[in-house]
Amino acid sequence: MYRLNLPQFGIKIGGDASRPTIFDVLRRKHVALTPEEWVRQHFIHFLINHKGYPAAYLANEVELRIGTKKMRCDSVLYNNVLQPRMIIEYKAPTVALQQKVFDQISTYNMLLHVDYLIVSNGLQHYCCKMDYDRRSYSFMPDIPDYGSL
Repeated sequence: MYRLNLPQFGIKIGGDASRPTIFDVLRRKHVALTPEEWVRQHFIHFLINHKGYPAAYLANEVELRIGTKKMRCDSVLYNNVLQPRMIIEYKAPTVALQQKVFDQISTYNMLLHVDYLIVSNGLQHYCCKMDYDRRSYSFMPDIPDYGSL
């Protein structure tokens, strides 16, 4: 797989050569090892082990619905009363983080109305803090620690 701009962790690979899997600590099961999943697992471990995010407040593959249309957020951080606080969108390391990625996460945020949006391809990471009163957002210099949210 790809070398990422994220800390290493105890990766648990399974499956076989034709269908490799990686253990998802949040879903508590092995899932297909795709380049995007490689980024997701590294980023989740980074949030938990290096930024202090409680694993119990994180969820992967969160389904959203607009009428009959179904969408999935890659990861969502909730607060202690299960209100969404952050949406995280992952792309494969070979995918550039262009405007359409930010448009995609913004669509999810129309439903969830969170405080933070993060996009990452494992090499680059962007975090925006939303300001709904001013109808604006600002890019943060780093991914915030959980305690500073």
